[in-house]
Amino acid sequence: MTRDWPVDALRGYAVAAVVLGHWLVTGLVLTGDGSLGQASPLAAMPALAPATWVLQALGLFYFTAGYASARSAARYRGGQGRWLARRLRRLVLPAVALLGSGAAVLLAATVAGVPDRTLAVALTLAVSPLWFLLPLCALVALTGPLRAAVRRWGPWWCVVPAVAAVAAADLADRLLPAVGGLLPVRLLAAWAVPYLLGLAYADGRLTGRRPAAALAACGAGAVAALISAGYPASAVGVPGAAMSNLNPPSLFAVGLAVTQIGLGLLARPVLLRLARRPRPARAVEVVNRYALRIYLCHQPVLVGVTALAAHAGGALPGLHTAPDGPRWLLARAGWLPLLALVLAALVHRRSAGPATSTRPGGRRRSVGPATSTSPGGSRHPAGPATSTRPEAPAGCEPLSARVYDVHRSEPRRPQEVIAVRDSDPPSRGRADRQPR
Repeated sequence: MTRDWPVDALRGYAVAAVVLGHWLVTGLVLTGDGSLGQASPLAAMPALAPATWVLQALGLFYFTAGYASARSAARYRGGQGRWLARRLRRLVLPAVALLGSGAAVLLAATVAGVPDRTLAVALTLAVSPLWFLLPLCALVALTGPLRAAVRRWGPWWCVVPAVAAVAAADLADRLLPAVGGLLPVRLLAAWAVPYLLGLAYADGRLTGRRPAAALAACGAGAVAALISAGYPASAVGVPGAAMSNLNPPSLFAVGLAVTQIGLGLLARPVLLRLARRPRPARAVEVVNRYALRIYLCHQPVLVGVTALAAHAGGALPGLHTAPDGPRWLLARAGWLPLLALVLAALVHRRSAGPATSTRPGGRRRSVGPATSTSPGGSRHPAGPATSTRPEAPAGCEPLSARVYDVHRSEPRRPQEVIAVRDSDPPSRGRADRQPR
């Protein structure tokens, strides 16, 4: 009952978009000596740049991370220090496991005689997603002060200094390109913008269509103005380009993140309607459960499938050929289902144990449908209530839409929902005797 399904849907979209984007813009070319080299279709097909505005969804990642951190910190009763350690452990341990398994695979590949160039490409693609965790861990560690600042001054006054820091870093790169050392500041400031907006949304701010429309309009206007001022049109880096909007993140990346957040909040009614359908709700729940593992494993899956296919059958269109035109893009699209199946087999695990609910007296009892734990840290049913009941008894009153308030991170009182069989008078009597 504490989940915000539209936020879960935005997180699921961000995961799927980043995975699809990486699989489409990462070309691995088989050379004459049997090694793999890296190439990008964006260099040969610059008209694909607008597609990166949809597929580069890291701003939504940080927005949902800020929302989840605020809600999780508000519910946790073990102290902020223990909450922070628990939160960071959930982020760091999967990355450590990936590094350990990746080191073992690279060692085995080296012993097997895999070319050094292929090993270098595999190592680069496997480790490159880990940069995402560095600013995220720093922002999670600063959740307490940032949340207090948002509550005291509001989200807009907290976002402005971060945007100004990114603008100053961009200006310094143009005026003094030889001066380095601004990458950590820019990383933290750029992704602090969507994180702060997520903290504000968790505290009940930015609700309604007017703030969402303002975010979308301001972000889109900034993106258009920056492209006119000479910023690259691609939201990701292009080999050979003089400037990248993502490495390091520029004002373009910030504007794109704000635009995506505004559009996502505007789409909240549509997402709520989709959440009432069993299949979309189940898909959102599964992707949220494995979000971090999907993000960390999708590039090693691409490298592994490409290398094994090259070893088994030689150069295959869309997998080992140069990304030089639309035919390569269509061929790569044909490989996406196989990559998705391999990724699903790698990250999938069974949910164990029945669902439980906590009664006011502290006793736990089974309530039927299985529950799962998502990256936000809370437990929720595998789908909305309307999708788990094929039919409702006659005369059953529909539940009020205001059973709980998803925007209130600190509810005033605990609430309990008791479900009983309409044809079971003893259980109805026990429910009637429960304290209200």
